Amino acid sequence: MPKRKKRRRNNNKIEGLSNSILAILRKDHSKPFNYKQIAAKLGVDDPSSRNQIIKNLKALQSKGEIQEIERGKYILTPSKNYHTGIMDITGRGRGFVIVDGLEDDIKVSNKNLNKALNGDTVEVYVFKRKRGGRMEGEVTKIIQRKRTEFVGTIQISDKFAFVECQGYSMYTDIFVPKSKIGAAENGDKVLVKMEGWEAHSESPLGSVIKVLGKPGEHNTEIHAILAQYGLPYEFPHEVEAYANDLDTSIQADEIKNRRDMRKTLTFTIDPKDAKDFDDALSFEVLENGNYEIGIHIADVSHYVKPGTLLDDEAYERATSVYLVDRVVPMLPEILSNNACSLRPHEEKYTFSAVFEMNKKAEVIKKWFGRTVTYSDARFAYEEAQQIIELNEGKASEALNDTANRTIPANISITGKEYQVDQPIAEAILEMDRMAKILRKKRMHAGAISFDKVEVKFILDDNSNPEGVYFKESKDANKLIEEFMLLANRSVAEFIGKQNPKKTFVYRVHDEPDDEKIAALENIIRQFGYKMDTRDRKTTAASMNKLLKDVQGKKEQNMIDTIAIRTMSKAQYTVHNIGHYGLAFDYYTHFTSPIRRYPDVMVHRLLQRYLDKKDSAKDEVYEEKCGHSTEMEILATNAERDSIKYMQVKYMQDHKDEEFVGVISGVTEWGIYVEIISNKCEGMVRLQDLNDDHYEFDKENYAVVGQRTKNTYVLGDEVNVKVKNADLVKKHLDFIMLGHHDA
Repeated sequence: MPKRKKRRRNNNKIEGLSNSILAILRKDHSKPFNYKQIAAKLGVDDPSSRNQIIKNLKALQSKGEIQEIERGKYILTPSKNYHTGIMDITGRGRGFVIVDGLEDDIKVSNKNLNKALNGDTVEVYVFKRKRGGRMEGEVTKIIQRKRTEFVGTIQISDKFAFVECQGYSMYTDIFVPKSKIGAAENGDKVLVKMEGWEAHSESPLGSVIKVLGKPGEHNTEIHAILAQYGLPYEFPHEVEAYANDLDTSIQADEIKNRRDMRKTLTFTIDPKDAKDFDDALSFEVLENGNYEIGIHIADVSHYVKPGTLLDDEAYERATSVYLVDRVVPMLPEILSNNACSLRPHEEKYTFSAVFEMNKKAEVIKKWFGRTVTYSDARFAYEEAQQIIELNEGKASEALNDTANRTIPANISITGKEYQVDQPIAEAILEMDRMAKILRKKRMHAGAISFDKVEVKFILDDNSNPEGVYFKESKDANKLIEEFMLLANRSVAEFIGKQNPKKTFVYRVHDEPDDEKIAALENIIRQFGYKMDTRDRKTTAASMNKLLKDVQGKKEQNMIDTIAIRTMSKAQYTVHNIGHYGLAFDYYTHFTSPIRRYPDVMVHRLLQRYLDKKDSAKDEVYEEKCGHSTEMEILATNAERDSIKYMQVKYMQDHKDEEFVGVISGVTEWGIYVEIISNKCEGMVRLQDLNDDHYEFDKENYAVVGQRTKNTYVLGDEVNVKVKNADLVKKHLDFIMLGHHDA
C-alpha cells in the first residue's frame, strides 16, 4: 500500500504583519474587520497566514491598540491621532498635511501618501512621535480631491498612453487607455480627467477631454494656462444666445424709476486699451460752493437676474481674467463691451454713489441708488495725466479762480491732438486736488501704499512680444482710485452700521503675520533698510517709508513683491473685520460689476436694503464669498503664469545678449536673478557655477565658493546670459557671468 504524501505546510512568516494590519484598520477606522477580510486585503488565503493574522489581532488587542467590538470583528482603538487637513506636496515629492489649529505640519512619506495628491483634503493618522522629532503620519482617507482635471503632455504607445502633468506637484503620470485618447496625437498638450485609481495600481486612470494643441505654440500655451486653473476661454452657446436676446435699449418707463443725471457733466478715465468702462465720474458745482461728485457704476444687476443662465455662468466664473494677450470676460461681450459699458455719448443705466463734498474733500451728504447717466467724454489715463501735468502748480487753486489757469484747448498724446472742454479739464484738476487730500488722510490713518510697477508687453499682430515697458501709477490713476475707494467704503459703512445687522459682502484684509514681518525685516536688512514694528501704526508707517525708499532702486521690484507677500490675503466674507491695508473699518467692492461677481452681489444687497427688505441669509452669501475668493486666486495665478510665459517668450529672442540683474533669491540649488531692464526672472543653478564649488549660506542669503570665497548675496548686481528658455515649463535658466561693475 503506497504511503500517503504529507501535505506541505506553508510556514512562511509574514514580515511586518502587525503594521500591515494597523494600516488596514487605519484606512477605514470606523469599519470593523475580521481575520478573513484582512487576509483578503493582504492577498493571502493559506492556513498559516490566517493563523498569523489571528495571533497578531489578539496581540494587538492585548496591547490596547485595537478593540474587538463584536465576536471576531476588530476596529482601531479610538484615538486623538486622526486629523483632517490639506495635503501639500513639495516640488521634490515630500508630503505635508496642514491642519488648522496644529502648530506644525504633519510630514507624510511617499509610501504613506496612499494616492493623495497636492491640495486634496485628507484624513491623516499621526504616529507616535519620537522624542524631539517632528510629527509624521499616514493618509487614511481622501475626503475630497482638489482637482480631477489636469493639463499635461500625452505619450502614446501601441497599446496605451499616459499623460505627464507638470505644475501640480504630481508624483505620478495618468494612465489613459487607447480607447480614451480621443483625437490626441503623440506629444500633444491635453486636458485629462482622472476617473479612478485602482487599489494596486501605481497610476490613476483617466481620459482625454480636450486637445489643447502642440506644446510651445502660443494659443496652446495660453489655453493650457486657463485649463490648468479650470478657467473657461469661451461662453457656452446657450449663454451667448441668452445675452444676445436681452433688451438693452434705454426705456422711458425704466428712467422714471431712476434718478435722471443725464445733464450732469460726466466722463470716464480708463486705460487706453480698455473696452469695458464700468465706472464714470460726474462733477457739479453747487450754489453753496460745495461740489456734487457722483461715482457711477454700470448697473449690471439690471440685466443679470438671479436664477438665469447668465447669472449662473457669471457666478461660476466670478471674475474676468486678464492675460497678457487677451481678456477672458465674466460677462458676454454684448454686456461687457456694449450695454453695460459707459461709452462716451451714450445713455446708460447706472448704480451710483453721489456725494456732496466741500473744498476740504469732506463728505457733507451721501446718496445711493439707481440712476441713468450720459457720458460726455472718455479719457485715457495718459490724457488725464497730461491735463494734470500741464497745470502742475495751479491745481491747488480754488475752482472759481481760473484767471491764472493755463488749461489748454488741445492736448497731444503720442502725437494725436485731443479737444478738451474747459469744464471737464477744470473738473479733472479739482478732483485731482481733492483726491490728493483723500489719499493723505488714508496714509495718515495707517494705509499702506503699494504702487507696484506692472510689467507690460508690446505685442505684434501674432501676440509675439516686441518690447517690455513698465506701467506706473500716476496722479490720474490715483484720482480714479481715491473716488472708487470713497464709494466702496461709503457703501460698506452705510450697510455695516445699520441696526439690526444686515448680511452684506465685505472685502476684508487681516493684519500681517508677525513671522512674515520678521522675515521681511531680515531680507531688507541685507539692503540697509529697517522697520519699526512696535505696533500696527508704526508697522504701517515704516512699511510706507520702505516702499518709498526703494523707489527707483535696483531692488525695488523684489522688495515690493516680498512686502506684498508679507501681507495677509484680502478676501470676500460676510464677517467684517475691516481692511488693514487701506486702514478702513468698512470696505466692499461696489465699483466693478462688469468684471467681478461680488460687486453684482453688493448691488443686489444694497438695492434690497434701500427697498427696506429683510436681511439676506449669512450662510448663503458666505458660500458665494468663498467661491468668489477662490476664483479670484485662480485668476491671479493664471495672470501671473501668462506674464511668466510671455517673459520667457521675449527672452528666447535675446539669448545672445548680456543683461544686468539683481539677485532676488538664494536657495540650496540655485540663485534667482531678476533682470533690471525688463523684470524677467530666471535661475542660475549652483551646478552651473563652474569656477568653484558653491555652498548655500542660509543665514546670510548667500552662496559662497569653498576655494575662492567668492560670494553671491541677495541684492548683488550681476551679469547674466540666457542659457535656456523653456516655454512649456515657463522657466528661464541663466549663465552667471560674474558681478556687475557699476
